[in-house]
Amino acid sequence: MNEEILVVDDEELNRDLLQAILEREYRVDVAWNGELALEKLREKEGNYAALLLDLQMPKMDGFAVLDEMKELGYIDKIPILIISGENAVKIEDRCFKMGVSDFIHKPFEPMLIHRRVRNMVDLYFYKNTLEQKVEKQTNTLKEQYDLLQVQAEKLGQMNNKIIDILGTVVEYRDLESGDHINRVKGYTEILAKHAMQMYPEYGLTEERINMIVAASPLHDIGKIAIPDGILLKPGRLTEEEFECMKTHTIKGCELLKSIRGIWDDDYCSTSYDICRHHHEKYDGRGYPDGLKGEEIPLSAQLVSIADVYDALVSKRVYKSAFAMDEAFTMIINGECGVFSPKLLECFKHAKPEFEELAASGYTEQPESAD
Repeated sequence: MNEEILVVDDEELNRDLLQAILEREYRVDVAWNGELALEKLREKEGNYAALLLDLQMPKMDGFAVLDEMKELGYIDKIPILIISGENAVKIEDRCFKMGVSDFIHKPFEPMLIHRRVRNMVDLYFYKNTLEQKVEKQTNTLKEQYDLLQVQAEKLGQMNNKIIDILGTVVEYRDLESGDHINRVKGYTEILAKHAMQMYPEYGLTEERINMIVAASPLHDIGKIAIPDGILLKPGRLTEEEFECMKTHTIKGCELLKSIRGIWDDDYCSTSYDICRHHHEKYDGRGYPDGLKGEEIPLSAQLVSIADVYDALVSKRVYKSAFAMDEAFTMIINGECGVFSPKLLECFKHAKPEFEELAASGYTEQPESAD
């Protein structure tokens, strides 16, 4: 703790008296006018334990000293005790508004001066000590937060890597172009952003959309468990084969459960919802659980439309590609199952963006269904 006090008073008697009162406990420096006081403050960069300041002085009065101290940034560093013969309340009020800590009228009691100075110095010391501790703790917390941000970013990268690897495995197994994954992600993002703007009640955010888009490649992860004879069959599936194909939703969830714990819970939960429910229909006629309406997770509803659209406009081993206008009409008219009316409105608004993305992935002209 700095134990040096600066006493500023133009009357030598007052300076000597204050020095005598304080020198038993502090080192006392003195100045007999405001200009000299400021010189001393600048020399020591405001590092005094306290400043005892008179108001009425030649050359530069106490108020001018306070103004200059404010400009120099010293007001908050040094506790200031005004010792003055001024008795007007407005003078005291002006001093306190300028940032002084205490005000004593002349003539003063020596014991009162000593106690006021001691209290003022101790208060500022503990205040500054507390501020330093708070600043140190704040810096520590910021460092920890920055570290957590880095860890979260790495975890997010790992989550995306896991999803991409699993999604790619499915695409190679299904003999479909790996571009299917990217297109479904693109359609999902386009549709979700329209839903966020048109229907705030969905509670979609950029962060939530990014997670849904990242998880979308896992919608068909369960196809890993479907026999080749069914998965790669070029013709129409029999009823028994179709029932086996439908199990990819449940088998996919079993696989995701088996790796739970090595990736983020939110990613895992979102991936699970998409995998299990992307074949549910708004009228309850989907599978595997026959969910109806908004019982179906929004993430699964978004990916469902994206997946169906890409399946329609893409050539598969069992069918030719539909024209984009025809695919759009089929979805709107419910020929591919019933979807949410709200999401269909979003789909209508997103039609140009869907078609632009679809066109960017074509390597051959799609054939009409006619």
